[in-house]
Amino acid sequence: MTGNVRAIHIAPEQGEPMEQFEEVRAVADQGLEGDRYFDTDGTFADRDGSDLTLIEREALEGVADEYDISLEPGVHRRNVTTEGVALNHLVGEQFRVGDVVCEGVELCEPCSYLERHLEKQGVREALVHRGGLRARILKGGSLTPGVTVERVDERTD
Repeated sequence: MTGNVRAIHIAPEQGEPMEQFEEVRAVADQGLEGDRYFDTDGTFADRDGSDLTLIEREALEGVADEYDISLEPGVHRRNVTTEGVALNHLVGEQFRVGDVVCEGVELCEPCSYLERHLEKQGVREALVHRGGLRARILKGGSLTPGVTVERVDERTD
């Protein structure tokens, strides 16, 4: 199960638009430098696994096809858009995003905040069980589009 990173987005403050980046630094047990969760300022800052959020490009395409809801890059409020990897299968697993080691904590189910923020009815329903993954960063490093996403064979406890 190997995929790759398609895009990286962060929001500097809660409620601010997501901005696309070509490189960000991931810091263990903290998050992405420059993101609202890095300084525990986001809506879900107190929730374990807010270091990094990921969503599948394929899930976004499914939402567009099945619900006729187009979500522009970054508007989904997840940090990393992936391709070719089943994120739901990484809950409780360690995985690498390039040289960054993460652990999947829980599914990133959609919330009413996202639907209100986007002002699009049906977004919450459309993203149930495909809203992405919340992850802890265990070992930091640099993230760039194109790096691989793959399960770690041996745990790095």
